[in-house]
Amino acid sequence: MLELSENRLELFRAYLYEQEYAWNTVDKYVRDISKLRAFCGGEIESKQTLIAFKKHLEESGYRPSSINSILAAVNRFLSFSHKRDWKLRFLKIQKANFQSREKELSIREYERLIKAAEDRNEIKLSLIIRTICSTGIRVSELKSITVPSLEDGYAEIRSKGKIRYILIPNRLASELKRFCRENGISSGPVFVSKSGRALDRSNVWKMMKRLKIAASVSGRKIYPHNLRHLFARTYYRKYRDIVRLADILGHSSIDTTRIYTIKNASEQKRQIDSLMLMGFTT
Repeated sequence: MLELSENRLELFRAYLYEQEYAWNTVDKYVRDISKLRAFCGGEIESKQTLIAFKKHLEESGYRPSSINSILAAVNRFLSFSHKRDWKLRFLKIQKANFQSREKELSIREYERLIKAAEDRNEIKLSLIIRTICSTGIRVSELKSITVPSLEDGYAEIRSKGKIRYILIPNRLASELKRFCRENGISSGPVFVSKSGRALDRSNVWKMMKRLKIAASVSGRKIYPHNLRHLFARTYYRKYRDIVRLADILGHSSIDTTRIYTIKNASEQKRQIDSLMLMGFTT
């Protein structure tokens, strides 16, 4: 039996921080384990309890990708609790070979987001959007765009025990320097909250969502990571260098990078139609 007390959850939280997980990942993992705790009443009697929880998630209408995300948290908790033999298998999901057009942010929509931010005099938000999309960084890596990095022309990004260097486009660097001068930012991260703390994903997400109506962009497309997607797709279509792209994005495996290079359904359908293999003679 494995107890799921409040104290154990806090110990698990501390363990994740020690393993240098991002704070938002830590919060998600703890929330997921709290779901397990609510399901089993605070005690995991055996692996059968975990299997029942997995079935419960499936029957509750969770998407397969969401279930696997929760199972990742459960398996990490089991490793922490020295119950590795109780780990659950992930659901097998066949990856789609095309991306939904409803979720793909276009360059024109990206430009409308920038214009909407500038029309609202939200210059910082405009620069955040442009910085993420023109460098391909994760929103959690915005804190690496510092005043010294603008002088160097590149940012040093430390993530998950790895270090990589991201070039900052000259025009972007110039505009960020001007922003810093106008706002009295002389050191540290360029983008900070009113309290002086580095912005996080939820801050940026909320700021971007406010542009939905003014930019005439579907809310399903407006989230920080979609800017990274747009950078990756645009880079790959221009240079067709997936190895270099993986380096820029900070991926350990090219398989991860392939997700960003998937064509949308309409584009792939046009290619398939052009093969003219339907068998019609007229």
